[in-house]
Amino acid sequence: MFIRNLTILLMSTLTMMSVNALAAGLKDIKFSELPGERAELRLLFEGGVVEPQGYTIDQPARIVLDFAGVENLLAEKKYAMSVGEVSSAVVVAGGGRTRLIVNLNNLVPFTSRIDGQHLVVEIGSESASAPAVVTSSITDSVAPSREDYASSNSVINNIDFRRGDIGEGKVIVSLSNPNIAIDVEESSSGVSVSFMDTALPDQMRRKLDVVDFATPVKMLGSSMQGSNTVIEIDASGDFDYLAYQADNEYVISIKPLSQQEIEDKKRAFAYVGDVLSLNFQDIQVRSVLQLIADFTELNLVASDTVTGSITLRLENVPWDQALDLVLKTKGLDKRQIGNVLMVAPAAEIAEREKQEIETKKQLEELAPLRTEYIRIRYANARELFSLFMSEGGGGQSGAGDSGGGGGNARNSTGSMLSDRGQAIVDERTNSIILTDTEEKISKFKLLVDRIDIPVKQVMIEARLVIANSDFRKELGFRMSGDAVDTSESGSHKHEFTGSLEGLGTSGGGGPEDMFTNPVNNATDRLRDLEASNLVDLGVFNPTGSITWNVISSNFLLGMELSALQDSGFAEIVSQPKVITGDKQPASIQSGTEVPYQAESASGGTTTSFKEVLLRLEVTPQITPDNRVIMDLIIDQDSVTGVSAGVPIIDVTHLETSVLVSDGDTVVLGGIYQTETVKGEEKVPLLGDVPFLGVFFRHNISSEEKRELLIFVTPRIMNSDFLD
Repeated sequence: MFIRNLTILLMSTLTMMSVNALAAGLKDIKFSELPGERAELRLLFEGGVVEPQGYTIDQPARIVLDFAGVENLLAEKKYAMSVGEVSSAVVVAGGGRTRLIVNLNNLVPFTSRIDGQHLVVEIGSESASAPAVVTSSITDSVAPSREDYASSNSVINNIDFRRGDIGEGKVIVSLSNPNIAIDVEESSSGVSVSFMDTALPDQMRRKLDVVDFATPVKMLGSSMQGSNTVIEIDASGDFDYLAYQADNEYVISIKPLSQQEIEDKKRAFAYVGDVLSLNFQDIQVRSVLQLIADFTELNLVASDTVTGSITLRLENVPWDQALDLVLKTKGLDKRQIGNVLMVAPAAEIAEREKQEIETKKQLEELAPLRTEYIRIRYANARELFSLFMSEGGGGQSGAGDSGGGGGNARNSTGSMLSDRGQAIVDERTNSIILTDTEEKISKFKLLVDRIDIPVKQVMIEARLVIANSDFRKELGFRMSGDAVDTSESGSHKHEFTGSLEGLGTSGGGGPEDMFTNPVNNATDRLRDLEASNLVDLGVFNPTGSITWNVISSNFLLGMELSALQDSGFAEIVSQPKVITGDKQPASIQSGTEVPYQAESASGGTTTSFKEVLLRLEVTPQITPDNRVIMDLIIDQDSVTGVSAGVPIIDVTHLETSVLVSDGDTVVLGGIYQTETVKGEEKVPLLGDVPFLGVFFRHNISSEEKRELLIFVTPRIMNSDFLD
């Protein structure tokens, strides 16, 4: 019994202690403006004023006051103020305490004092020095512990931002507790993520500019709102988000949408208005329309035939979807002109529009006709007018007499002219004489102004570069000899000359007297020597030769060592240019016609010609982003020889289509050729003898390189006449 009474006594004591702990309550809050752009907050307490613990936040600028053991008795949570640097105040309660959050435009000092049942907080630049009887000063910022504002002891450990493989922005949040309640909400500016009862360290309360990552995310901000951590993700453009959690990591991925995904999203949900909620039982349709008009700030005009009532419950529905649902339910339709919304039964609107069309047609039939002389500046009047011709129309088109530039053909233009209208094309002055109503003439002139504009021009410059490099080296030997049958003996002569022909100039004796009478005998013997070649492996047309002649009365012997080395480099540059208009073909060519003899059908000969040309044909097309699409044909021919009287033509031909930016140069193609020749001619057996074999061999080594490159550069020509 004693134990039971003791238990009851303890429970009663604890109950009284808890009641006393929450005996104080925040009953009222008032705002006032003080001199010097200062603000005053007067907090009325019931049961005694409780000394608060407070701290400040730089970004965003806030003053936070915590009242332990105080109950919130206020009817509202948020108060708008806009006095001095104070923009608003928020009062929240939970966990046996009440918190006052003062939102500031800029962080300023503040003081507090107790005045009876009121706690007075002065906020402003002069607050620090304001004379007052301060009973409880909280001007010093107090860094709260995690337990002060996170009852579950959950903390954000880290906030990281990364760019994904497909250009998405990833916000990675490291949590101390994987069981944190998280609320993700898409807003007009991006995505807002709230971590319930979770603390955010002071060093993480900031805004990060992440534009340089090239993702839809532009700004990332993290802050404390009450006991919750809120991460605001500011995104731009069309995007989609995905939020998922893996252990202690929470990831929000903001992905940009492709054009196809945007179109699919619009087809899936075509309503883009701000959301609203409607919950009414048996409400008049006209009242619902008035509510939607007030929400959208549109002017409403409803027909007298719009009647009836409707019951609806719509939660977070776009206003344009809600309006369509109401109209379809009651058989109504709408027309919006500017910011005026007209609503009436669908049949009534259709009948009204039908009457308007008939009335407009009658007015056109009765409208007076006038004649307008329209001068075409850049286009061809006949071609321009043919764009508007259609079969079966009522309007007529004629051409003037020969002085006007045409015959008397009649063409119809029903789509542009009225039934009474007609037009005459004067090709001589490149003009159109139009007779019709004022409205039709105005429409025709507006269309002509948009079409009759100068065509952009392009200069296309092509460069054909042909580079030839060759090297040739030859080494050969030639030997001739002659002998006569004679018993006479005589002296002989050794002679070195530049060639075998040197025998005829340096002299030589015959069998009778080769030395004393060289003119009479040396020439004849030389002819015999040259006709008696023992080894003929000499170089044709050498650049140098060494000859050794042995001449005696009964024999002649001549030997020649000839050599050739040749190298060269040639570069041929052809640079045709042509200017043409957008989508207009152009051609330029230069060259000759090479004549040659050919057999005719009658058996005789006739002179024919072959063209050897440098030619450029191009059709450019200018794209909206100032790039040029070109259809190109480039030819460069050259005569390289003659075969059977017919010239041999070396042909270079290129045909392609290419897209090039304005002013850029592109290599359209190239050909690189290399020809290497190494050869040897020799006398069998003798040519293989070491050292001496060189006199019985002819060596040749040659290398030829040829390179062809074709460049093209388009340039859009700027003109004051072009937009």
